[in-house]
Amino acid sequence: MPPPAAVNIDVGAQGVDDNSPTTTPAYLTVLGVDELRANSVFSGGIAALGLSDAFKSKTNTRKPLSKDFTYRLTLESKSRQPSPLKQAAQYLSREGMISLGGGLPSSAYFPFDNVSVGVPGDNLFSEKDIHEYAQKVTIGMHDMKEGKSAYDLSVALNYGQGSGSPQMVRWVTEHTEIVHNPPYQDWAAVMTVGSTSAFEMCLRSFCNRGDYFIADEYAFCSAIEAGRGLGIEAVGIHMDSEGMIPSHLDEVLSKWDEKERKAPKPFLIYLVPTGQNPTGSTQGTQRRQEIYAIAQKHDLIIIEDEPYYFLQMDKYVQGGSQSNGSSVTPGSHDEFLKSLTPSYLSMDIEGRVIRLDSFSKVIAPGSRCGWLTTSSKICERLMRHNEVTVQAPSGFSQAILFKLLDEHWGHGKYLDWLVHIRKEYSTRRNIMLEACEKYIPREVATWTPPAAGMFLWFKIDSEKHPAYGKKTPREIEHEIFEAVVDQKTLLAKGSWFFAGPEGTDPGVYLRATFAAAEESAMVEGIRRFANALRVTFGLPAQA
Repeated sequence: MPPPAAVNIDVGAQGVDDNSPTTTPAYLTVLGVDELRANSVFSGGIAALGLSDAFKSKTNTRKPLSKDFTYRLTLESKSRQPSPLKQAAQYLSREGMISLGGGLPSSAYFPFDNVSVGVPGDNLFSEKDIHEYAQKVTIGMHDMKEGKSAYDLSVALNYGQGSGSPQMVRWVTEHTEIVHNPPYQDWAAVMTVGSTSAFEMCLRSFCNRGDYFIADEYAFCSAIEAGRGLGIEAVGIHMDSEGMIPSHLDEVLSKWDEKERKAPKPFLIYLVPTGQNPTGSTQGTQRRQEIYAIAQKHDLIIIEDEPYYFLQMDKYVQGGSQSNGSSVTPGSHDEFLKSLTPSYLSMDIEGRVIRLDSFSKVIAPGSRCGWLTTSSKICERLMRHNEVTVQAPSGFSQAILFKLLDEHWGHGKYLDWLVHIRKEYSTRRNIMLEACEKYIPREVATWTPPAAGMFLWFKIDSEKHPAYGKKTPREIEHEIFEAVVDQKTLLAKGSWFFAGPEGTDPGVYLRATFAAAEESAMVEGIRRFANALRVTFGLPAQA
């Protein structure tokens, strides 16, 4: 018998038409929108341009406008002109138009008739239930023309705009207003092929070779390498249990010496505020407000990279997954949304935040589909960048995601899914933490239970290592790493995540993830890690 739904709530708030005023909160308005919305918006067909302004609630127009940060753009970004061919696509929506202009292949030569995918039934989200109770959704070649759907393969598999498909732009715009409701009027969303690509695009748009950007002292290594490949180094800011320390950020910027650094004062700051990779730290609301105030003081642009935002968990209570409250299911969507730490985007009154969202951690990394949200002026420049690089996410990905998220689930069921995966990752975190409590020798290793994300960060007391003083911290780190590998378990070295070339923290750290391994294997991996620590530090074997 199918299990009960994860969240039982009525999301059928009354919808609004194009002419009706509303004072309904944005997220309720969006949850109540009906199918006429889709059928009336996407008549443009192939290469239609979809901008966020067409899909926001009417209450958005009552907000103030953002500041103009285009003066921060590089010459490369400022020099990009709209593609004439992309601009010409606007005429395709005119009735009776025969196109002999753009090089859009005929869908008659696409070797597909339809694509079908099995998706979860009604709140049946476990792998077993998805397999047993999967519902098949099908995307046909000409569903739009036949009035069956708001999206089809003839459009998805052809060329599109740098903004992404209007169908997905609409969905992410609505989702952004539901979750973050940016406090200024002229915000917009642009589809990306994932957050790493989006960050690289931001680096090229704001930084020149020889510049610096600001990051946590330990930061996502792919972001750091994206900068190095462009000749842009990171300057690392000290961290504590909540991530970046505001006082050190202010100190570094206030004392920046352009002659000594041979570089202008950096103004781009890269953050993973929730479940930070690699440390697992999460910035609280006050910490985010303090960093935003410093961004205003020093006129910074904040890159808010948030792949783990919805993997926020209740506080871990020592004693095991069955005794703490992390598995409690919210009673409503509103309760779930209010449980989330406010995003930088939600507190950005000036348009200085560029938020990067992705489906990688909440749907699938292989979708290579995400979006960024910022002021429309900056979005326009980034859309121009898309036009001459990635163009847009894969049409297959966009079509499948739209079918799942919009036509099958809707916003309410997607929130149910997010509640489900948060609960699943909470259970995984708790199992790993229980194993740590059981096996890890606390005299040489400590850790802080993460409040979000996928990672557990171990601090190793290198001063208790037999070769301390004779070996460098990096040599001790490598010895421990090799000992863990000898135990047939793999963790990540902390030094792999240094923001600067060398790093200033002499500590030794290792990162584990509770995201992928089966639960029993995860426990065994922690036991092996503990054995490696005991061997390396000359501690007695555990009884």
